[in-house]
Amino acid sequence: MVITVLSGGVGAARLLRALSGSLDPGEITAVVNVGDDLVLHGLTICPDLDTITYTLAGLNNDELGWGLAGESWRVMGELDTLGGESWFQLGDRDLATHLYRSQRLAEGATKTEVTAELCARLGVRIRLLPVTNDVIATEFDTDLGRLSFQEYFVRHHHDVVVASIDVVGADRARATPEVLEALSSATRIVIAPSNPLISIEPILAVPGVREILEQRRNDVVAVSPIVGGQALKGPASRLLAELGHAVSCVGVADYYGAIVGTWIIDEADRHEANDLAARGARVVVTTTVMAEGDNARRLAEAVLA
Repeated sequence: MVITVLSGGVGAARLLRALSGSLDPGEITAVVNVGDDLVLHGLTICPDLDTITYTLAGLNNDELGWGLAGESWRVMGELDTLGGESWFQLGDRDLATHLYRSQRLAEGATKTEVTAELCARLGVRIRLLPVTNDVIATEFDTDLGRLSFQEYFVRHHHDVVVASIDVVGADRARATPEVLEALSSATRIVIAPSNPLISIEPILAVPGVREILEQRRNDVVAVSPIVGGQALKGPASRLLAELGHAVSCVGVADYYGAIVGTWIIDEADRHEANDLAARGARVVVTTTVMAEGDNARRLAEAVLA
């Protein structure tokens, strides 16, 4: 079996890690969101790619939920003393990743090529593919005006009311040939339990991606990011409500539309199964919370079954 996973952030990283325990990692490809990428201090930073890479390499900082374990913060401390932009914290070890990526991009490498190089050096066997090598940017219309992703998410702790979300540049971006091939040839396409509006939508917004999923709906499996009416992490619950969507696995299914053939939902949402089935989807009920190893394994087995 060869699977391709639409991925963004911690939820996707944990699912990919669980899947690699049940399937040869060489048979897994992750198509990763780049809508929250940014350029800061002259460096190109790719938060979702880095979170997934660090997690699969066993180097992630579980305490913070992002960055590298065993991190130090001397550079950020000095930058703050100098009056520089320090609201977006970058650890000393993490900076090496961004320095390397920025150097390689300046030399003419693509983001796809740099990602493969970093994975090879860190021993990550799952293939990670940015959905596009072009620049796209998730932006928010809020009570404070237009905010970039990281201004909304980090600077304001996703604690401002959002009126709309726009993936700037997505309509002009091109999915990479590697991404289109991975989606077209996979035995199964999986949508990770990532935030549907800000982690998965920037992937679907790139021309060609949603179309493939629509054509292959029977092969598409999605894991609901909502459990018992709440997101386990991040602002998904709040954003769904603010933008007029039901905060439930059914609400997420309605948001995605006709691209998912099978929904995997948590046991806490068993009562939603009939509503999902009425929308023409197959429904699998299992544990979707991956905090414990046995639960993560059960979820991986359900995805692969």
